[in-house]
Amino acid sequence: MNIAIIGGGAAGFFSAITVKENYPDAHVVIFEKSKKLLAKVKISGGGRCNITNACSSIKELSEAYPRGGRALKKSFHVFSNKDAIQWFESRGVPLVIQDDKRVFPASQTSQSIIDCFFQQTKRLGIEIQCERGIKAIQSVGDKLELEFIKSDFTSKMYDKVIVATGGSPNREGMDWLEKLHHKIEDPVPSLFTFNMPAESITDLMGISVGDTMVSIQGTKLRSEGPLLITHWGMSGPAILKLSAFGARVLNEKGYECKIQVNWIDVMNNDIVMIELKRIVREHSNKLLSNFRPYSLPERLWDYLLEKNDLSAKKKWGELGKKGINKLVNVLTNDVYSVKGKTSFKEEFVTCGGVSLENIDMNTMQSKECKNLYFAGEVMDIDGITGGYNFQAAWTTAFIAGKMN
Repeated sequence: MNIAIIGGGAAGFFSAITVKENYPDAHVVIFEKSKKLLAKVKISGGGRCNITNACSSIKELSEAYPRGGRALKKSFHVFSNKDAIQWFESRGVPLVIQDDKRVFPASQTSQSIIDCFFQQTKRLGIEIQCERGIKAIQSVGDKLELEFIKSDFTSKMYDKVIVATGGSPNREGMDWLEKLHHKIEDPVPSLFTFNMPAESITDLMGISVGDTMVSIQGTKLRSEGPLLITHWGMSGPAILKLSAFGARVLNEKGYECKIQVNWIDVMNNDIVMIELKRIVREHSNKLLSNFRPYSLPERLWDYLLEKNDLSAKKKWGELGKKGINKLVNVLTNDVYSVKGKTSFKEEFVTCGGVSLENIDMNTMQSKECKNLYFAGEVMDIDGITGGYNFQAAWTTAFIAGKMN
């Protein structure tokens, strides 16, 4: 049996290894269109490779996917994050789990994952060919014919093919799959930071706030988590998560919107009012600058006071009802204008791809083309930051590699 894997990235290698372990006598070849193999693995997690997330339940795991989470829920019962951890450790890659549940190689370098994949492909006798981009796939009886972009490489027949090419930045990059009658969900960016060129808060670059809630005005979209102020705007898990769940909405808005920041992640304004009144009562002689509610960073607190025309030298006891109302509002409903986005490091993540309507998620086989399978981000599946996109790659590649 001849089996082709299209794509030399994480999902491609994982599916190739799984295929060969399930079908030892098969001839398995990975075709990669560029000169570089596992390029995204190399740079992910700041070069450390955040391979998965150690969240405790499949329910929690599936909720980390703006698109595809419901479909993946069943798939995670076949190959979960715990299975991924066991897979790498059993193949000589010790892992560590951080406090935020992100999982990295103990070596703290992505090279450990890359070396593992190369060791496994060599051990199993998997063939790898670079600079072999695919132009088209034709169904010929029960076999699939691959037509290559470079004319010096003749078309070849394969019994089964797994497409693991990753996300495409534009729809044209998926034309060859659309010609096989697959519905393509338009690719748009996901996981990006917000640009705020007109906002002076960028002067506070480097400040991080641990517990925030951020929402997009005029929508029901909101997310919680740490927020980082940058020299161009805002980043951090809360923003990245919001950009992922709001990928299509933000694209439609041309990446221009207003966001509301709740700096203390307390939704009930009455509770905040009670807390501020307690401070007024118990610390009335203290200056506003010397007593920061909710342990806010000093520079941020000073900025919020100035933004609301409240003197840092004013005493808490001198605030009055109007001053307290101003503070409640700025703490829970601080508004900023977003104009543009910035990619999150070099990790390109797309929302969109081959519609899950065309894929049997029990096998990852195409419903439109027999013996054609999918794995990874080429499908309309994407997760938030924290190891979830790699986990989707491992899970779908594992199921595709079984070729049921």
